[in-house]
Amino acid sequence: MRFSTLVAALLPVGAALAQTTHTIKVGENGTLTYNPSSITANNGDTIEFQFLSKNHTVTQSTFASPCSNITDATGTVTGVDSGYQAVAADASSFPVWSITVNNASTPLWFYCRQAKHCQAGMVFAVNPTQDKTFDAFKTKAATSTAVDGSADASSGAAAGASGSGSAAAGGSAASTAAAGGASPATGTAAAGASGSTPSPSASTTGAPNGAGIVRAGASAGLLTLVGLSFGLLL
Repeated sequence: MRFSTLVAALLPVGAALAQTTHTIKVGENGTLTYNPSSITANNGDTIEFQFLSKNHTVTQSTFASPCSNITDATGTVTGVDSGYQAVAADASSFPVWSITVNNASTPLWFYCRQAKHCQAGMVFAVNPTQDKTFDAFKTKAATSTAVDGSADASSGAAAGASGSGSAAAGGSAASTAAAGGASPATGTAAAGASGSTPSPSASTTGAPNGAGIVRAGASAGLLTLVGLSFGLLL
């Protein structure tokens, strides 16, 4: 009886510690999509992005400015960003980048920085709400004038923007990035991923996947140029 009581008492603890890995396919079958495009996640859950074609990013934004980077008052990018992940047509291995959810009470919004992919509907949401739905986010993205994460002329920059939850990222390079949220986080980013300045919300590190390790900072500008050059082919 005592043993049964002890087991029953421990079950809620085990349930609370349970974590889920959500797999998101990026550019599956050459499409401009994240599949699935919206998920519900809990604190501690990992979201793993598998880059399957072309050259895409997973970049954090806000509901108000779907296709713009989150930046601070100085213009420094503070949202998590996978960086451009180019995939050859005959690739047999694929980049993987992941984030860990730290504040499931607030939605997280993401998009692809490549060309006009965001406006074409390449957006992703974690824990959207009844007031801020995924469909509304996608509709806003379609009218955005932002290019490669720039400020949207119609809504202004996403600097200091609120409404972004807490996440952390995952793969092998020692880069760090962050997003506007409430609690600290850690994670990993895939090879070739670029990070940003750390913030209280998230951080990125990554492991190579058939490519060399690229660190954040000076490399970020190079990755942007490489990404844009690949974009001409898309």
